[in-house]
Amino acid sequence: MTAPIIMNRASADVRIEGMAAHRVVVLGGGFGGLYAVQALKHSPVEITLLDRRNFHLFQPLLYQVATGSLSPGEIASPLRSVLRRQKNARVLLGEATDLDAEKRKLILDMGEIEYDTLIVATGSRNFYFGHDRWEACAPGLKTIEEATNIRQRILYAFEAAERETDPVKRQEWLTFVVVGAGPTGVELSGALGEIAHDTLRHDFRSIRPEEARILLVDGSPRVLPSYPPDLSAKAEKALLLLGVRSRNNMNVTGIDDTGVTLKGSQGTEKIASRTVIWAAGVRASPFGEVLAKRAGAKLDKTGHVAVGSDCSLPGHPEIFVIGDLAGLDQDGKQLPGVAQVAMQQGEYVAKLIGKRLRNEPAPHAFRYFDKGQLAVIGRAAAVAQIGTLHISGLFAWLVWLFVHLMYLVEFSNRVVVFVQWGFLYLTFNRGARLITGNDQLLQEIKLEETKVN
Repeated sequence: MTAPIIMNRASADVRIEGMAAHRVVVLGGGFGGLYAVQALKHSPVEITLLDRRNFHLFQPLLYQVATGSLSPGEIASPLRSVLRRQKNARVLLGEATDLDAEKRKLILDMGEIEYDTLIVATGSRNFYFGHDRWEACAPGLKTIEEATNIRQRILYAFEAAERETDPVKRQEWLTFVVVGAGPTGVELSGALGEIAHDTLRHDFRSIRPEEARILLVDGSPRVLPSYPPDLSAKAEKALLLLGVRSRNNMNVTGIDDTGVTLKGSQGTEKIASRTVIWAAGVRASPFGEVLAKRAGAKLDKTGHVAVGSDCSLPGHPEIFVIGDLAGLDQDGKQLPGVAQVAMQQGEYVAKLIGKRLRNEPAPHAFRYFDKGQLAVIGRAAAVAQIGTLHISGLFAWLVWLFVHLMYLVEFSNRVVVFVQWGFLYLTFNRGARLITGNDQLLQEIKLEETKVN
């Protein structure tokens, strides 16, 4: 029999007119969940933030971990540290496995927890469009582990090329393919270009890293397809200066240890590469399936949960779904899975909970305010759309730096990242370019190398 976790009314620390506080359980410590918790700081509620990891991850900078610019600890903040001064919030480490919507219980891997209001913000995962076997050859970029995995693969590729005497096989090691030309793919391929042309330029004796072939592949007609055409063109020009070649209107039909198979208007093509990185698609987290089974939620083809205009689950006003898991339309289009949406939804739901507790009229329906979109290509090169304003180059890059620094959760991380970026700008040196960690992964890469040879 599953044992309940210490979350009963008798143990509540926060009271409302002599009664136990309203219990809010927040599932997921990403942008949406964390912003909801912080926005409830002064509300008469008892909050439990549940996550299977003990830290908040700043995902927009994961690509810099993958390319050795930053270390994992510089873009992650321990949740207990972030919330240590918020007396009405506690953090539990665990994973939600099921839900009893009628009894308002969340089933965990180590027990269960009761709630009065549940906020689900479990995010998204990599999506390979039905080809899950590709993940072993083309890792995505959603977690710290995936970022360090990619870093290992990138750096090991240069090491393998250094000792390879066959020019054909050496070129395979020096060919890097990034699948997906959205912001993540563009930023990752641009950083790869900087590694090859600047960071590693003088580090090897048998190879010339600047001769690395970096390909950015996408089925869309241009890079950054969600951006205005003029900014896409400027981004592609900046990528060319870093040695990155875009392959647009090309669909991936196969990925294995030896490379990528593409299909376009001219037919099928095989690109020999030992390093393929996936940045092409995401799917909502598996907890949406739990909501569908236990609370009657409707899911779309990518697993997003259909929610009402107030982010609540139809038929269950006590359950809110926010962030990448939520499927909410605005002006005829589904809201994008970006951090700004999750942050604003978290704050909105917190405000709505407060009004409910005070028996006040609910606020207007949630409406996302688009503050713009930014993508960095490389050193002093970025593109940005802020309202009707389109900017690029150095000024856009400075805006990108400021925005990303400000959204890092802890002040100490902002200082460290600022110093690291300044050092990188002056020296091109990526201090975190270390092949560390998973020895099993390195053995698998070497085994693949042996099979190919």
